[in-house]
Amino acid sequence: MGEKRMSFSGSIGFVLAAAGSAVGLGNLWRFPYLAAKDGGGLFLVVYLILAVTFGFTMMVSEIAIGRKTKQSALTAYGRLHQKSGWIGAVATVVPFLIMPYYCVIGGWVLKYAVTFVTGQAEAACQPEYFNQFISAPVEPLVLTVIFLAFVAAVIFLGVNKGIETISKVLMPILLVCVVGIAVFSMTVQGDKHSGWEGMKVYLVPDLSGMGFQDVFRILLDAMGQLFYSISVAMGIMVTYGSYFRDENNLVKSVNRIEIFDTIVAFLAGVMIVPSVYAFLGEEGLQQAGPGLMFQALPKVFVAMGPVGNFVGAAFFIMVFFAALTSAISIMEVVVASVMDRFGWKRVKSSVFETLAALVIGVVICMGYNVLSFSLPLPNGTNAQLLDLFDYVSNNILMPVVALGTCILIGWIVKPGTVIDEATKNGETFQRRRVYVVMVKFIAPLMLLLLLMVSLGIIR
Repeated sequence: MGEKRMSFSGSIGFVLAAAGSAVGLGNLWRFPYLAAKDGGGLFLVVYLILAVTFGFTMMVSEIAIGRKTKQSALTAYGRLHQKSGWIGAVATVVPFLIMPYYCVIGGWVLKYAVTFVTGQAEAACQPEYFNQFISAPVEPLVLTVIFLAFVAAVIFLGVNKGIETISKVLMPILLVCVVGIAVFSMTVQGDKHSGWEGMKVYLVPDLSGMGFQDVFRILLDAMGQLFYSISVAMGIMVTYGSYFRDENNLVKSVNRIEIFDTIVAFLAGVMIVPSVYAFLGEEGLQQAGPGLMFQALPKVFVAMGPVGNFVGAAFFIMVFFAALTSAISIMEVVVASVMDRFGWKRVKSSVFETLAALVIGVVICMGYNVLSFSLPLPNGTNAQLLDLFDYVSNNILMPVVALGTCILIGWIVKPGTVIDEATKNGETFQRRRVYVVMVKFIAPLMLLLLLMVSLGIIR
């Protein structure tokens, strides 16, 4: 027999846990890069519009599915409609694939946090430092295991003592760090520019030379970023929704998560874009993913002088906290799904997912040395193991899950199923019309386009 289903103690615990899931590496290294690449303020405007329409629609739908069925992602969709279980299966595969490489990257963050805390910033900004580290045979493995152990320890403790408690502690700390570093970033003076000039690059829309194809690309970039930012289409919000109490206001909680996540995403850009632009110019801003966080930013911190070591340490500690809260939610999806599907105890389920993530994580680490290869992807890029896992989960499976969810809610069980769940205590659903139009028509079309671009059908 499975354990009795636990729940968050209240809406605040739920909001902080869900926000902790949403505020992760995607916000802190992908959002600033996209904002700089896609016309600054234009990307921000498009992202904000999508957040209150597409993002709201997906988040409300998934949380409502979880709360209505009291099941995690793997079994919730089948409970809602017997022929829709495949959506839950795919939604559970996503975090299963993400968890191992997220722990690998979490280990990288831990490495840089220790590097700056111990005063070795000069070494971290050397061109070969990052590549030599990730290709080393032992150290990345050890740090991956340490990060995974942190995550597993929280999951072992359960929903209240583990996930909710750690979220209530780490999220306020993370927010203070984000605000502090963002304020500092705006005031720096680099060799090339000032932080204020960088803010203009970040905030002022750059429409020069833009055509329809460019706007279309920005739209798809912003929508793709929303998957990272609000943790939808990977089973997290369904699973957390199953822990959300019936008497709490669902729509109000979603609004709070939206606000919290959007503020942190915006401030992530304020933290990174002005300072990188001040010291490294446009060239520094064009580095995406690991290149931005682990190669460009250490150079910025060193260029700041003595204070840069402190700022760098604070930054990577903050990123570690963000990665930790997101990894916790990713692992919980798989653990809760195994518990619901097979009736296992939490400890047994947690051990299973920890060992699976460990084995696959070790293989991904080896992808930078003994298993190194380059595989062309449909979007025109080349991938090694980590990139391949990321591409399959984020660019293919997540749009499939989101599209399946929209078809299920919009056309099979009907939007009223979600609206009734969200207003079961007499609450108001202020964006009811927007929700219905989005879930039935606009969101499925946008998701289909996004999937076709990911598969290389549209270029």
